[in-house]
Amino acid sequence: MQRQKLLEVKQLKKYFNMDKGKVLQAVEDVTFDIYEGETFGLVGESGCGKSTLGRTIIRLYDRTEGDVMFKGRNVHEAQGEESNRLHRQMQMIFQDPYASLNPRATVMDSIAEGMDVQGLFRGKERKHRVHQLLREVGLDAEHANRYPHEFSGGQRQRIGIARALALEPEFIIADEPISALDVSIQAQVVNLLQTLQQEKGLTYLFIAHDLSMVKHISDRIGVMYLGNMVEMTESEALYRNPLHPYTQALLSAIPIPDPRIEDRRERIILEGELPSPIDPPSGCVFRTRCPEAMDLCAKVKPALQDVGGHHKVACHLYEREMIHTSAPKVTITSQA
Repeated sequence: MQRQKLLEVKQLKKYFNMDKGKVLQAVEDVTFDIYEGETFGLVGESGCGKSTLGRTIIRLYDRTEGDVMFKGRNVHEAQGEESNRLHRQMQMIFQDPYASLNPRATVMDSIAEGMDVQGLFRGKERKHRVHQLLREVGLDAEHANRYPHEFSGGQRQRIGIARALALEPEFIIADEPISALDVSIQAQVVNLLQTLQQEKGLTYLFIAHDLSMVKHISDRIGVMYLGNMVEMTESEALYRNPLHPYTQALLSAIPIPDPRIEDRRERIILEGELPSPIDPPSGCVFRTRCPEAMDLCAKVKPALQDVGGHHKVACHLYEREMIHTSAPKVTITSQA
């Protein structure tokens, strides 16, 4: 059975105007699709544009160029009632569960805020719906009358998840939802997200910098560097056969729990500083730190192209005329 596209991101750009006429290129010409019922993982270093991409998709930021299509409707061109419908169908879980909750509002009011705006539930129905959502995320109905400071970080993130579920969305962007939590709590939250996905048929864009966790939860993964998508494929394929030199370096940094293997394996150490998105390098944005950089990399920006098996990579090493002669041979020890 062929999967249906739920979200289409087409050549999306998001720039921010800075002082003295400078422009910060946070997201640069990103294109990808997300299918119904899947989890698409998005990884990369801090500052690579992951969160900005997520916020632009859901229209918390206006696009600079490009399109975001949700079930065939253009998110950034929707107005009035159509815009309200899209907001009900697309929700977001934020990174910091404390900063995203109003400290002066009770849990009841925080979770019900979207319902109030959309006019969906009132009176006893509103109260019943909030109690139901709290139970679905592993909390008690009595928690509804408390305030955010009375909860732990993991509990606050469960409240954030309940708020995202309040309008019964089809698609949720989880923006590093576990990075602010203790390691012991992270797995619980991820397991909750997976359970909710199975029960409600949800589709996720899961943004994170922890590649081990992304592998655990994602069906497909996209790798971003300096606002650009540099590699994209199925989760297992990415970890088994990373193609882009940046992806190879990221995976080589993941510690292996077996000390005998960890001591013997060779890591890829990237030299140089992460360039500024205000003044990105010409051609390939990764070339200033890439151990495989060629003269061509400074002149021509590589396109994200399919090299077989639904594996896409933006690197001159894998262009058709070079793929059999110049592709680097790198072996990544399995983390499974």
